[in-house]
Amino acid sequence: MSIQNPASYIPDPSRIAPLLTRIAARIGASHVVRDAERLAPHLVEGRGLFRGSSPAMLLPGTTDEVAFIVAACANEGVPLVPQGGNTGHVGGQIPFGGLLISLSRMKQIRQLSPLDLTMIAEAGCTLHEVQKAARAQGCLFPLSIASEGTCCIGGNLSTNAGGTAVLRYGNMRELTLGLEVVLPDGRIWNGLSRLRKDNTGYDLKDLFIGAEGTLGIITAASLRLFPAPRARMTAFAGVPGPHAALALFRRLRDVAGDALTGFEFLPRFGLETVLKHIPGTRDPLGAPHATYVLVELTSTRRRDDLTRLAEEVFAEAMEAGELEDAVIATSETQADALWKLRESLSEAQKGEGGSIKHDVSVPVSRVADFVTEASALCEARLPGLRVCAFGHMGDGNIHFNLTQPVGMDKAAFIARWEEFNRIVHDLVAGMEGSISAEHGIGLLKREELARYKPPSALALMATLKQALDPQGLMNPGKVLHHEPSRP
Repeated sequence: MSIQNPASYIPDPSRIAPLLTRIAARIGASHVVRDAERLAPHLVEGRGLFRGSSPAMLLPGTTDEVAFIVAACANEGVPLVPQGGNTGHVGGQIPFGGLLISLSRMKQIRQLSPLDLTMIAEAGCTLHEVQKAARAQGCLFPLSIASEGTCCIGGNLSTNAGGTAVLRYGNMRELTLGLEVVLPDGRIWNGLSRLRKDNTGYDLKDLFIGAEGTLGIITAASLRLFPAPRARMTAFAGVPGPHAALALFRRLRDVAGDALTGFEFLPRFGLETVLKHIPGTRDPLGAPHATYVLVELTSTRRRDDLTRLAEEVFAEAMEAGELEDAVIATSETQADALWKLRESLSEAQKGEGGSIKHDVSVPVSRVADFVTEASALCEARLPGLRVCAFGHMGDGNIHFNLTQPVGMDKAAFIARWEEFNRIVHDLVAGMEGSISAEHGIGLLKREELARYKPPSALALMATLKQALDPQGLMNPGKVLHHEPSRP
């Protein structure tokens, strides 16, 4: 895979030393990290696809310190790359010559109101910390992803993260009421609204959610909370194939409505991979099946008998040939064990060699067609290829991952990334889908965005970038090709 270095502008090194001295005087010398060993983990993306460089990592502790850093860098023409937990999958958090700014010290929960069902959290809070704070007040923050112990709220916002509960609660965009952002010139925009209704002009927060740090640095967010569920039903079911899975989804949705919180899809190869590489896992069903679904129903009403509801739906689906077998968890421990089978899939794939990954979405009605057609096209292109298509079937988002044939050289397989991009993304586009459902664009999909996004949309995005960041110093080279206006 050949990707152009995004560092279109690397500042004069003579500017860096005095700039770092000024910043250290403001935020503390211990929070300006120049040691190569400490920097190294922050310069490489988790899968090793991108390895960057930076003279230093800055760790501000307050929004005012972030503003000082941004203003100082703008004055010197020095690029900044924000980073949270470094769990991104598209290289958006990796610096290429600019200064790295980590918000990991900004971890305060500034406000939490169970009556308003809102929380104001700083960008460096991990997703797990936000979930825990909500639970302590009898509330729910519903975003749930496999990396929640490490990923940070700022990164979740910057990529408009999705996860396993989008079906019921939506992406980060739907879970956010307001933001606090440091703009590219160092000004602070305080838009930390806790209002559900505010029609006073442009909804500015939506400019920054999903922008991957290219328009400003998110320092805090006003988040939507929900009443904590009081009833939960988790089931793991074997189904004949993707179309049967989709039929089961429709049947459940028609009966359960908003109680249907999660509907996850995975193939037999995916389950076998987890069982092989993740200790402590086991097949919950007595016999193998072509595909599986993980279903979760939740309710805020204690007396709702979700298990009975699921059993009735499963019986009807089995009679209709949509379901072959199912197990319903009888304890939280069993439910967590079922979820582990799904949430361990990405980690387990590493044990099978190289993996070419696609994070795509299509209309829910086309998910089964997409999985079937894309699998056939890719398998025909490379005999022995192992398709691992899994993910959030209930909201149309499939992680269409391709595992190398047994015995094939990993580097030779990864070198065909662009070839399989074309197969998969062309099919997605033909189904009116998206080449990025929840991981963002970053560097990995920058060229793909230019290929599939309408020219008018790209032009509007470029206009926004130029208006807000005319010097092109905010995460340069990510998402868009951008030619900055510099003296």
